Amino acid sequence: MEIATDLQVRPRESKGRRANAAAIYISMILIAALGASLFKARTQTIFSCQGNLYTSDRYIAYCNGVGYGDYEHGAFALGLEPAALEHARQADVLFLGNSHLQVAFSTPATAEWFSARSSRYYLMGFTYYENMVFESALLRKIRPTAAVYVINVDNFFRQWESPPARETLTDPGARSRFEEKRFWQWLHQSICGPAPGLCGHQLAYYRSRETGAYTRSGGGQNLTAVSYDTTVDQAQVASDSANAVAFLSQLPVKRDCVILTMTPTVGTDIANVKATAKSLGMDLIAPELSGLKTFDGSHLEAGSAERWSQAFFQAAGPRISSCLKARQTVSQVNTLTPSTRDGATE
Repeated sequence: MEIATDLQVRPRESKGRRANAAAIYISMILIAALGASLFKARTQTIFSCQGNLYTSDRYIAYCNGVGYGDYEHGAFALGLEPAALEHARQADVLFLGNSHLQVAFSTPATAEWFSARSSRYYLMGFTYYENMVFESALLRKIRPTAAVYVINVDNFFRQWESPPARETLTDPGARSRFEEKRFWQWLHQSICGPAPGLCGHQLAYYRSRETGAYTRSGGGQNLTAVSYDTTVDQAQVASDSANAVAFLSQLPVKRDCVILTMTPTVGTDIANVKATAKSLGMDLIAPELSGLKTFDGSHLEAGSAERWSQAFFQAAGPRISSCLKARQTVSQVNTLTPSTRDGATE
């Protein structure tokens, strides 16, 4: 009896041990899979960026996680941020260009200059070295009422489509992908806002719906001095000038109220831009200050952006103010009754 009982118990114990081993093995696989998923999320998706700068006014325009990247192109081209489009439409001064422009003018100096004059501005530049092709499509969509346009002539008058421009302007499936990116921002804010340690520190640009201004998060600091390229490519100047004439003819303001600039960077293409402005018969307002630095070899660091934008408004301010005043005068005249315009009194 003792022998029989022992033989019955041992198989059950053996089966139990095998079941436990299998359960442990499966658990280890699940833990490893979960760990890999979390690692991928923290290094490649929107969770690779911090989520502590969201406000009712700010959303993420760009996160440098390879699985997220650009959102701002879809936000504008697909109308996913209607408040931003409306603020751009109503702006008194509209800035056009790339991310160099965005960073250079996303400063207290810019905000203070317009606040002191009770005027509205909007920075409508974009990442991916955006140019007139995408901006032209947006202008047709938004139909802005600006009295002044400031254009950063930094590859702006070039006829090529950036990848996100092509996607948002021509791909029927773009809307669903960008709506998904918008949903992930809500989840990102819910998780990374209260628990920043769960998320990475990749470069992210948050964007204001009201002004378009960037607020930078993450990305580190690699200070590099601004420099200038003094060589002129006549063929490029001729091409840019021809494209500029076509683009400028679409703007509903006088040429005097279009201001050309060139935000400084490493290897600033200043000679070609000056030659292009001269070919167009337009002034170039692009202060060349000493000691400017970029934080990444491309975009101005905060202190340099503040100094440069302040110098820009010192130089361009009188013309901007003149155009704003002229528009205000026309608006006032148009609102007068016919009898008042004729000088009659009631």
